[in-house]
Amino acid sequence: MPILKSAKKALKQDIRNHAANEIVRKALRGAVKTVQEKPTPGTLKKAYSAIDRAVKQNLMHKNRAARMKSQLSKLSSKPHLKTKSRSKAKPRLKRQKPTS
Repeated sequence: MPILKSAKKALKQDIRNHAANEIVRKALRGAVKTVQEKPTPGTLKKAYSAIDRAVKQNLMHKNRAARMKSQLSKLSSKPHLKTKSRSKAKPRLKRQKPTS
């Protein structure tokens, strides 16, 4: 526990800021997840807004935000990337040695 008055105040501020940051982070994660599940222009717009809000509050670097926006826009523009299917690869058949 902090002893100095300034340290006590700093602890209170840290707790308050942490709570505010968590709200923004959860909104960001939810918006990005929604775009990955349903890549529509409306969900993309909400995700962009959440990303910009996180950058504005210094929760994320602007280059990371730009990279996330780019990846999300690729998801919404290409229909074959909308669903992530994890299909198992077919097992490779071993070649039989020719008998002579």
